[in-house]
Amino acid sequence: MDMTLEVLVVPVSDVERSREFYADKLGFNVDTDAQLSEDFRVVQLTPPGSGCSIMLMSQGAQMAPGALKGVQLVVPDLRATREELAERGVEVSEVQVIGGGPPRPAGPEDQLDYQGYVFFEDPDGNGWGIQQLSQPLQDRQAALAAAGGPRGAPETA
Repeated sequence: MDMTLEVLVVPVSDVERSREFYADKLGFNVDTDAQLSEDFRVVQLTPPGSGCSIMLMSQGAQMAPGALKGVQLVVPDLRATREELAERGVEVSEVQVIGGGPPRPAGPEDQLDYQGYVFFEDPDGNGWGIQQLSQPLQDRQAALAAAGGPRGAPETA
């Protein structure tokens, strides 16, 4: 059975402020912005190139604003992305390497695929990570299939 992840709800306290952050500072595309009632507005945005959108929700969200943590975006060039976000006014961490040991600052010679990350929060404190994966998703999936599954996967009988 195929399933696709297409929308994540991001709990926010101020939809307009969050819309400006995600659209203007992060560069997400605004797909929908509709005032459905006096106190309910739907704003859906999609990161460029992504098949999954976010929906900003202040009314009826199952989480308090700022409670969403650990959502990850993927980019092919982490250093360039970090620089662009910082130029747009996003408070983004320095590039870190997270692999075989505690996180550490990335050096200029570090290979970042699969292990390079930066982190930021939206105005409500929802936490995001950005990981570098320079190989397109379809190529990663084909490599997994050719290898018989992910590394460390249990053997099947």
